[in-house]
Amino acid sequence: MQSAAPPNDSPICDFAPRDGEAHIQVRGLTMAYGNFVLQRDLNFTINRGDIFVIMGGSGSGKSTLLNHLLGLNPPAKGQVLFEGHSLWDATPEERDLILRRVGVLYQSGALWSSMTLEENIALPLGEYTNLSERQIRELVGFKLALVGLSGFEDYFPSQISGGMRKRAGLARAMALDPEILFFDEPSAGLDPITAKRLDDLILDLRATLGATVVVVTHELDSIFAIGTNSVFLDIERRTQTALGDPKRLRDECPDPTVHSFLTRGRETIEAAQ
Repeated sequence: MQSAAPPNDSPICDFAPRDGEAHIQVRGLTMAYGNFVLQRDLNFTINRGDIFVIMGGSGSGKSTLLNHLLGLNPPAKGQVLFEGHSLWDATPEERDLILRRVGVLYQSGALWSSMTLEENIALPLGEYTNLSERQIRELVGFKLALVGLSGFEDYFPSQISGGMRKRAGLARAMALDPEILFFDEPSAGLDPITAKRLDDLILDLRATLGATVVVVTHELDSIFAIGTNSVFLDIERRTQTALGDPKRLRDECPDPTVHSFLTRGRETIEAAQ
């Protein structure tokens, strides 16, 4: 495998917490398409209860990394460990059991357009539990109430707004009471007020359910509002260059690429005012 990435001579900004309980560990991970290396030597820990942000510029491999964590694409090299158990060394049956502990909210919401919201959320419950139809209906109503959509059980995705579809997708992601929730660009396509409400909902659900949350996003407002830990993927060096609380990285990391990403020229604007 070949890589045109320049050597990583600069020290990493490492402000990752040292006292947490590891929920997911990424060890020596390399992501590649054929001979093209997207990211290499990724090493970080997602602690239980984190709201962990995967951040970086467009094309840095954020969504590809998410796919590796979700068992959708195997890495070229390295390990993904869930509480010490290797996702990619596991048998298909073992991997399925590991991944039943996670829920996913995709960027579009990924709801079935021909199903009502109730039917969308009931689908995994009918597939993976032995609950009765009445119990499933009650649980669906509870999940929709958690995301502020009580009373919308009979609506189709096309009948509700984009923000409501995101919340309905979140209700489905929570259907099986997962330990870990993954979000792929949750604020994409939303107006600032709706995006803020979704951020608040993520914080409320983390506090209520005690879940670990992993978020792929480039939205600064969301990063600083919800992120407790993070990894920065550098598109030029093709490896991680920063770890830790996004606010601390913004304020203390001397790496110019990380600083530029986390300020986006705001200091220049503020100085001119």
